[in-house]
Amino acid sequence: MKPITQEWVNKAEGDFATAQRELQVQQTPNYDAVCFHAQQCIEKYLKACLQEENIAFTKTHDLSALLDLFLPVQPAWASLRPVLDALTTYAVEFRYPGVSAN
Repeated sequence: MKPITQEWVNKAEGDFATAQRELQVQQTPNYDAVCFHAQQCIEKYLKACLQEENIAFTKTHDLSALLDLFLPVQPAWASLRPVLDALTTYAVEFRYPGVSAN
């Protein structure tokens, strides 16, 4: 694995660990933060996959856009699109007033 790919994986693992810790909170867990970190985890794993394959990508939180770039390498992942579309909303929408994951 390339060093830069490992950096993306490490960042993804950090987001996963943060989401897991927040889910274990007994009183008033922050579900908005769980959703955000879950989205960030997947985003960074997708970017790691793209990086490892030398596929250029831009700064984006759109998981389907990242998936589209990776489908030539892993076409079976097309089935993940509905879940990735749902997760994409967690990148921004739940971070501001008006929408909540509760």
